[in-house]
Amino acid sequence: MTLTRIMHVEDDESIRAVAEIALVDVAGFELLSCDGGYSALAQVEAFKPQLILLDVMMPQMDGLQTFAAIKQIPSQAKVPVVFMTAKIQQAEKQQYVDAGALAVIDKPFDPMLLGETLESLYDAFLRQNPTT
Repeated sequence: MTLTRIMHVEDDESIRAVAEIALVDVAGFELLSCDGGYSALAQVEAFKPQLILLDVMMPQMDGLQTFAAIKQIPSQAKVPVVFMTAKIQQAEKQQYVDAGALAVIDKPFDPMLLGETLESLYDAFLRQNPTT
């Protein structure tokens, strides 16, 4: 299965814009950008993402809270989530992986490589979870 649909949850408008260029214009994905956790929760079931790219630090509902809420939706429970954060401490990154994230991408990220990175992570996820 090829990765085609990504949901990106990010409160910073400029990062959403860069990610949209990287993921839509450069990599050719179908993308749904959400400005926060509540917006993502309202749209995730209808969009049916194959992968969710999720910011860690967001107002109202942070990345871990959003992640936990999405995982409570039966149709979304197995969708892989990749966190994106400027928090570069290894212990913090490990916390996200321990919570069930597929991976953690550092900010700033290379827009020219973002799509390729996500596709590689998704392929690895499918190899580890062939029934998904």
